[in-house]
Amino acid sequence: MQSPRSLDAPLRAQLSSAALMVDAAWRSLAYCLHPRVIYLSLLPLILAALSLGLLTWFGWTPGVAAVREALDAWGISHTVLNWMDGAGLGFLRTMVAPFLLVLLAVPLVIVLCLLLVASLMTPALVKLVRQRRFPQLPDRQSVPWWRSLLWSAGASVMALTLFLLSLPLWLIPVFAVLVPPIIWGWLTYRVMAFDTLVDLATPAEREALLRQHHRSLLGMGILCGYIGAAPTALWAAMGALTVALAPFMLLLSVWLYTLVFAFSSLWFAHFLLPALQAHRRATGSMATAAANTAISTEPTP
Repeated sequence: MQSPRSLDAPLRAQLSSAALMVDAAWRSLAYCLHPRVIYLSLLPLILAALSLGLLTWFGWTPGVAAVREALDAWGISHTVLNWMDGAGLGFLRTMVAPFLLVLLAVPLVIVLCLLLVASLMTPALVKLVRQRRFPQLPDRQSVPWWRSLLWSAGASVMALTLFLLSLPLWLIPVFAVLVPPIIWGWLTYRVMAFDTLVDLATPAEREALLRQHHRSLLGMGILCGYIGAAPTALWAAMGALTVALAPFMLLLSVWLYTLVFAFSSLWFAHFLLPALQAHRRATGSMATAAANTAISTEPTP
């Protein structure tokens, strides 16, 4: 029969995990004002600006033409356009194809920012948190850089697949509010948790922490997903100006997404590093207790 103390252990674990999540959140907000964090947030912006500038310069006109051809070949698009004409919105006809192209480009921008943050910012931010709070935390292994890249790319492909498959659900207001942040939250959780622990924890330690704090980490990822929806809301608020200001809006979105992902990276670092330290202390204590028990039970010669 379990003792009351053992029955309360899961509840105590949930409370401690929630307290750790809140503590990590306010620490991450404070770290976002650190000069190194601000500097690092500009690097993905510069790279993304160059990439998006080249894409806009060489691919905008062919992209709009391809979207228009797809709409012309799709029967339901004629119904929608005729309805717009009947509703007095015919002047928006020319904006449909550019708007759809921008709408399709936003997820690619999100994934680009996430991969840039994961490859450039996350290791530096984890190192910053470790140097300032856990200098005594030793490395357990060194993983090649391509392992992290493959993990991030695989999670990103799955998230984009879920995004495309869920597009019909966006016509329902409730799902339009719930589905995208959950997908991006799951992606953030998978990428950030792996990249935070990749060089510090063994595979067994990483699996143990992800299993122990699964709900908290997923909740953090979903919250980050909702925070990351702010740039999308900015696009919606701009309305028709979005098309005219598309290059500027893309760059602004990149920077906002980068800041969100920088906060996410810091949040996961401030959460997982103390969790890793506590896990090692607990496993070390259990190993010591098991060794002492084995010694005490040895037969006396």
